[in-house]
Amino acid sequence: QVQVVESGGGLVQAGGSLRLSCAASGSSFSIQVMAWYRQAPGKQRELVASISSGGYTNYADSVKGRFTISRDNAKKSLYLQMNSLKPEDTAVYYCNTRTGNYYWGRGTQVTVSS
Repeated sequence: QVQVVESGGGLVQAGGSLRLSCAASGSSFSIQVMAWYRQAPGKQRELVASISSGGYTNYADSVKGRFTISRDNAKKSLYLQMNSLKPEDTAVYYCNTRTGNYYWGRGTQVTVSS
């Protein structure tokens, strides 16, 4: 199965920015709808944003206008540019297909302080 490695998380102040990256293995990446998910302590994993193979995007209402999802099919990579971060964005961020078909990686921690 396909494995992913997330990176780019860290500690930032409210209003700051981070850029997350996800490197995927396998040959199916370019035809998958990819997505970023996040899970805060005590909360369910939620879909943050998705991007189709052709670059069409969707965002959760909570991040719309602040986050931008993108992909580089040649590099089998997925990105999430996060601007105007809020404390409620604090979570472990994961990448996977839109339907969760890849093995889940370890995720990358994003912590936003007040």
